[in-house]
Amino acid sequence: MSNSFRLTAATGLHKGDRQYQQDQVAILQHPRNQDCVLAVIADGMGGRSGGRKAADQVLLTAKQLLERFDPQTDEPSALLQNIVKEAHLVIRLTAISAEQEPHSTIAAFLITPQGQCFSVHAGDSRFYHFQSGRLVFRTKDHSYVQSLIDSGELSEEQAEGHPSSNMLLGCLGTEVDPPAPIHAVRKLAPGDAFLACSDGLWAYFSPSELGQTVHMLTAKEAAMFLVSKARERAQGLGDNLSVVIFKLEPLIEQENVKARESLHKVNPGLAV
Repeated sequence: MSNSFRLTAATGLHKGDRQYQQDQVAILQHPRNQDCVLAVIADGMGGRSGGRKAADQVLLTAKQLLERFDPQTDEPSALLQNIVKEAHLVIRLTAISAEQEPHSTIAAFLITPQGQCFSVHAGDSRFYHFQSGRLVFRTKDHSYVQSLIDSGELSEEQAEGHPSSNMLLGCLGTEVDPPAPIHAVRKLAPGDAFLACSDGLWAYFSPSELGQTVHMLTAKEAAMFLVSKARERAQGLGDNLSVVIFKLEPLIEQENVKARESLHKVNPGLAV
């Protein structure tokens, strides 16, 4: 991976105003290559425990497949699509055996040792790519409301707070195979930031708000702020929410600090 930046990351998770927590979030580092990192968001749905079990299965599948993944030779997009496919199959089997209807969304992205980022999603959990606070890419939800936007029947503004906003057209655990579109960022650069989150968070922010928050704050500060602000804006009606943020920060300032400290040690009387 390029040595012109350092990667910082953080997660946020909150039950919202729901009785049960069915969102899950994780940052998974490859066991044999620390430059390979996978971030996963899963928003479970279905009964008291069904949704949580579905979200847990997404994370377990992601962990198992990442351990078998070879960052030097295997195809990143195949890994991500296999996570969606295998988690979907296991959730379906769970539903049959337990007579539940567990479903889950997924938004996941992989940072590779080659300095690239690949993402996949299914449902209405989203992946965002920002560069210095500016939106570069956002996934499109697999939802009824998004289909109305695509057909021109609704504007993005009209879609906000739509009564059918939770109606999904594709997710894990349904009778039909879930979508699993791949988006690739072929060359990472300082200033890049990646954010994945469930609808319990993105519903309360514009893309520009998300981008500026991530740009101005550290990853940890941004995750804490977004969770807190989403809770405030939900006004007691908030869903479970989850978020994961990766930032690629330039090393120049760090190097300048080290250089000043080194210079001061050589000549302690020098003002630096």
